[in-house]
Amino acid sequence: MTIHLSAPDVGPLEESYLIAALRSGWVAPVGPDLDAFERELALRAGTQGAVAVSSGTAALHLALLGVGVGPGDAVVVPTLTFVATANAVRYTGARPVFVDCDPQSGNVDVALVAEVLARLRARGQRVGAVVPVDLFGSCADYTALLPVCASAEVPVVEDAAEALGATHGGRAAGSFGRAGVLSFNGNKIMTTSGGGTLVSDDLALLARARHLSTQAREPARHYEHRETGYNYRLSNLLAALGRAQLARLDGMIARRRQLRDRYAKLFAPVPGVTLLGADDGGSNCWLTALTVDPERSGWRADELAEHLTARDIETRPVWKPMHRQPAYAGAESLLTGVADGLFADGLVLPSGSALTERQITRVLGAIDDFLTGRPGGAAR
Repeated sequence: MTIHLSAPDVGPLEESYLIAALRSGWVAPVGPDLDAFERELALRAGTQGAVAVSSGTAALHLALLGVGVGPGDAVVVPTLTFVATANAVRYTGARPVFVDCDPQSGNVDVALVAEVLARLRARGQRVGAVVPVDLFGSCADYTALLPVCASAEVPVVEDAAEALGATHGGRAAGSFGRAGVLSFNGNKIMTTSGGGTLVSDDLALLARARHLSTQAREPARHYEHRETGYNYRLSNLLAALGRAQLARLDGMIARRRQLRDRYAKLFAPVPGVTLLGADDGGSNCWLTALTVDPERSGWRADELAEHLTARDIETRPVWKPMHRQPAYAGAESLLTGVADGLFADGLVLPSGSALTERQITRVLGAIDDFLTGRPGGAAR
């Protein structure tokens, strides 16, 4: 059977929560599990509140609207991210301006953010927001980034879709800036099958997001709508699944961290191989990504990928940079070549908390076979 990158980790607890929700009769996008899920997520993120919605992308859209992003604005976005980050900017009528990343973590290069903000301001361009992405479960450097954005008077919307349970300086992912966004897609650290959440300390922003997420329906007996809204609310059933997952989150993070540590031990003696964000003790270890310097290692990342694919083990390149995506051809960018290098030389390995010991042994053994089959063998 195929070993997947990050399969959902669900079991008896999730089943019991779902059955209870079904038997309660609350099967619509309202209900006690949805209310409780929002409270529990806000507590986990360390924010005043949360609005649970149908996807992380929907949460990004509502967050951008909530901080006032609109047509004609520029929004600063890392080029190394999943396309949803940039797409949500376009939903508002704004345009993304891409910046390159830090080579050690893959997260946004804060010095470039400062440079691009100064450049945009100098030509009179309104910047609606900066949207840092917490890549593969490691928070961006908010210690450096938040003062830069505050000085430029630009709000931060934290794309923490990959980082629930991670921390930076002891502070939880999702709690930085005006709003934070979490995702519960099927491959994330925890899942509601599909879903996401907007978290924030700004209660007015949350109220606005909640209103827009329910088709902007006014409080009247009949259906009254004064503006365009969206059908974005999460269902009570999926919230019940999420509550069970949230109760198990710390254990799932611990399993992913243990697997990352085993990868680190395996690759430690191999020249030219680095684990992305390996020094981040606050990471949730959602996905383990390595980078390979072919001149030092004597092999390429895609060669290891082919070796594992032939053994029914899924891998994936790191995100293809947004400035390389046909959908964003010609977009304004400030680049150093780091993201291009990570895309060319990076590889994401199976990282899921649902992996059995037998599956992990199979993956590690297949990698070991590859390394010992190289000229000179692995330096162990």
